[in-house]
Amino acid sequence: MAPMLRIGAIFKTSISSIYSKGMRLIVRVIVTMFSLVLVAKLLPGIEIVGASSAFFAALLLGVLNALVRPILIVLTLPVTVLSLGLFIFIINAVLFLAVASWVDGFHVDGFLPALFGSVLVSMVSSVVHRFV
Repeated sequence: MAPMLRIGAIFKTSISSIYSKGMRLIVRVIVTMFSLVLVAKLLPGIEIVGASSAFFAALLLGVLNALVRPILIVLTLPVTVLSLGLFIFIINAVLFLAVASWVDGFHVDGFLPALFGSVLVSMVSSVVHRFV
């Protein structure tokens, strides 16, 4: 006799996977927010005024990195190949500047602070994500 499929087990599994994905997203935003605050403390030229500014900057940076960055990488692929991948740093800095221009309370003074800030945020976020 074949085992019966329980609807409740399927429902619980799908709810737990949704909960897990939602929690991962929240953790990623919080880690990025922590990284932004840390980088703002370390680098001159980057300033975050409040926690809400850090949260919205982290959220917008995550959205831009998920949706816009892949498109920019594909569009600039010849330049990226010629520069041996270094042009991706430029893309990251431009997205960092875009977030700073759109979020009140998050200020970046120029391209070089945006370049170093985007590199440091990526490094800190990736290190913290390995432990979380």
